[in-house]
Amino acid sequence: MQQLTNAEEQLMEHLWNLDKAFMKDLLEAYPEPKPKTTTVATLLKRMIDKNFVAYTEYGNSREYYPLVLKTVYFSKHVNGLIKNFFNDSASQFASFFTTETNLSEKELEELKKIVDRAILKKKK
Repeated sequence: MQQLTNAEEQLMEHLWNLDKAFMKDLLEAYPEPKPKTTTVATLLKRMIDKNFVAYTEYGNSREYYPLVLKTVYFSKHVNGLIKNFFNDSASQFASFFTTETNLSEKELEELKKIVDRAILKKKK
């Protein structure tokens, strides 16, 4: 799976949130200052070429929709990060994440619960 640029990721985030959207819907989703229509059209074309987005035509209008689920994209992204920066070690990543991100005790407890639930699922 190819990577998206930061600008493409931002647009993709809007499309994931909207599920399906016409150009006007995408432009409305951006905060001020909004990008130009031509900029968004260029990003959409690149994302179509990368097989992240498709569209349905209605006359002169196109309704865009994502071809890749957000969870799938970010899972590949995180797995690549673990592989490239943490020697393919999830425990090194977890150690870095828990010590370098200033998580509160409550957030660490929540993470522990998530890990404990995942362990229980694996045992079944």
